Amino acid sequence: MRFGLSEDQKMLGDMLNKYLESNLDLEGVRELTGNDVHHSPAIWNALAEQGALGILVPEEFGGSGLGMLHAEVVSETLGRHIVPASYLGHAVLAPLAIQHAGSEQQKEKLLPEIASGEVIYGIALTDVVMNRENTQLSISGGKVTGDSTFLIGGQAAEKLILATAGTLILVEKSAPGVTVETLTTVDKTRDFAVVRLKDAPCEILGKEGGATDAIETVMNAGRINLAADTLGAAQAMFNQAVEYARVREQFDRPIGSFQSIKHILAELITELEPSRSLIWYAAHAFDEVPEEATAMACHAKAHVSEVAKNITRATTEMHGGMGFTDLLGLHFWFKRIEVNRQLLGGPEITRHHAAVAQGWAPEKITAA
Repeated sequence: MRFGLSEDQKMLGDMLNKYLESNLDLEGVRELTGNDVHHSPAIWNALAEQGALGILVPEEFGGSGLGMLHAEVVSETLGRHIVPASYLGHAVLAPLAIQHAGSEQQKEKLLPEIASGEVIYGIALTDVVMNRENTQLSISGGKVTGDSTFLIGGQAAEKLILATAGTLILVEKSAPGVTVETLTTVDKTRDFAVVRLKDAPCEILGKEGGATDAIETVMNAGRINLAADTLGAAQAMFNQAVEYARVREQFDRPIGSFQSIKHILAELITELEPSRSLIWYAAHAFDEVPEEATAMACHAKAHVSEVAKNITRATTEMHGGMGFTDLLGLHFWFKRIEVNRQLLGGPEITRHHAAVAQGWAPEKITAA
């Protein structure tokens, strides 16, 4: 058995990588991250044209009907290029939420919008990772009140999918009673927000309280793609460190010729490469081995988060004093990795969820 990416998956990654190399350099990232909304319409349209936004949308609803490994390839490529786009929320989490929780009528109406990219979707799941005080949404008579933190998609999103107590709801950003406030994080390459609701009209996806399994599925997909995004960003930092070691000279020789630098780079790549296989298997399990899906998604995110943290530290230090400056821009990848580490649960939380899924722990962690 040969375990790896198929030819069409490799082609998808190569095609997207070539586009981004030609259309998004570090100066372009700086310009986009300086805006109030960290979203590039040009890149968004390109993702739609290449079919990336409809990868997980079934063909009958205008998508490609592909699998999680295809989505993982896109996430890894976007992380490598620190692309300012809410691919995760719109193209991974939102379509799965609708497919697994929504009615047939809702699928027919909403999924084509996601595949085309004409309407941008955001989604908030953080409040179901750990129960936070005063974050439960109150739903009554087709209206919702309460706050939902860490909306993935931020100010660019036009339709919002929110999770609470086993229920997924859909809210129009422009609806009365809806306020979306920018949530500032260290990562300026993506948009996050807090949603405040007061008697805002909402639509329940499927039945109230009937989305527990759907939320678990969506969380698994999110963790796999965050791990892939982190892997891409870590690979980019490693590649830059290798290139720097070739050109930076001390004592009339490249620093890459020093045994200590060779050892550091060798240790980093031996940590990085197995992470790729782990993510691939987690994506495979999501589609083909459902009994392992939760455990593998949690393990992949937790492990890759730890590996990437080590890579960010070592590669930044390898650049010396320049590594901490804005000139090199290493901080963009560094900060993206750090936000990915905590989003949808840090390593401690995700490992605990893996233990729960495997019957080794009695219950999920709840906030004090």
